[in-house]
Amino acid sequence: MKLKKLIVASSIVATGLMTNFAYAADSIKVGVLHSLSGTMAISETTLKDTVLMMIEDQNAKGGLLGKKIEPVVVDPASNWPLFAEKGRELLAKDKVDVIFGSWTSVSRKSVLPVLEELNGLMFYPVQYEGEESSKNVFYTGAAPNQQAIPAVDYLINDLGAERFVLLGTDYVYPRTTNKILEAYLMSKGIKSEDIMINYTPFGHSDWQNIVAEVKRFGSEGKQTAVVSTVNGDANIPFYKELGNQGISAEDIPVIAFSVGEEELSGFDAKPLVGHLAAWNYFQSVDTEENEAFIAQWKKYIGDDKRVTNDPMEATYIGFKMWVKAVEKAGTTDVDAVEQAMIGIAVPNLTGGIAVMNPNHHLSKPVLIGEIQEDGQFEVVWETPDTVIGDAWSDFLPSSKNLVSDWTAPIKCGNFDVTTAKCSGQQF
Repeated sequence: MKLKKLIVASSIVATGLMTNFAYAADSIKVGVLHSLSGTMAISETTLKDTVLMMIEDQNAKGGLLGKKIEPVVVDPASNWPLFAEKGRELLAKDKVDVIFGSWTSVSRKSVLPVLEELNGLMFYPVQYEGEESSKNVFYTGAAPNQQAIPAVDYLINDLGAERFVLLGTDYVYPRTTNKILEAYLMSKGIKSEDIMINYTPFGHSDWQNIVAEVKRFGSEGKQTAVVSTVNGDANIPFYKELGNQGISAEDIPVIAFSVGEEELSGFDAKPLVGHLAAWNYFQSVDTEENEAFIAQWKKYIGDDKRVTNDPMEATYIGFKMWVKAVEKAGTTDVDAVEQAMIGIAVPNLTGGIAVMNPNHHLSKPVLIGEIQEDGQFEVVWETPDTVIGDAWSDFLPSSKNLVSDWTAPIKCGNFDVTTAKCSGQQF
């Protein structure tokens, strides 16, 4: 374990690969692979707009490598197999140089084989379950050790939680995250009978019975908390039902990993005051960088009431890093940009510096916010410094000995420190 942490925290190697790449195209094409319809449109449409805003801003500065950046937008429509089809279309037909896209892990895993087959490059801007590291993906959202684990620590140490309800949408991110959390909770002395787990399909709307069961589970004499990995528009009826059944944050606090300012803007937040969310960014954080970003967003979108959120910041950071890596490499060639990305640093909007580490994950601060009546969050806890994202959890037997390091000499996404062997994609 010490060896694993030593490798993960090893010095960041920044390689400036320069090539004499001859550009045949008149523009640099950026693919945008976000659902603009279906159950995930509530979250993903904003990220499409964020990428377009960043492209417009970069073009106003003269473009990139002397060329205009051209967006190519597709709609995979919350249809997971369609992500692979649309990703292939972007890479093979439209010849994009990079893709910014996906929200759910099932959509990311759908397009991943296409990225690796065609040697495409994608920036993934949403918190996820870990247990993955690809040479063709940069993960700018949180790994479990940058969101889920600190959130549970807060519930135990600060709120005195002794029983836990793990509610999630039925797909890979909630199931894997909850598997990690269940193992972590038991390592902290929480008994299995004090952990309730429930999954619902995408777009689930009838929460009456589930919330009633949560209420019963929390009425047995121990402080109970809900950890929510419910995704998309299912959050609206879920939170409404909490209010309908009189579950307040004082009784059973809910901490969410997929509810931010954008989701809260869709309904009355007053009954949710005091409930929590764990992210790496909140709009309410007061920094000069964040103030400028909020102003830029509201001007671009033409609506002073529109909010910002964590995946937007992750998109912002990823785009800024990609631009710097392309300038550093002198080309949009995927292999050159991939190596140039490692060590790139960009200021976080909440303070501190985001650094791209050799495992293709960022160093990020962890923040816990409390929902306010206006749908914003008041930060009630934060890490003293940034946290390096861990691609492989220390709490699962299958991954506790694995590290990811895409620099020489390892250049492997799942390197076993006990056998000194790579068991997957390697370059």
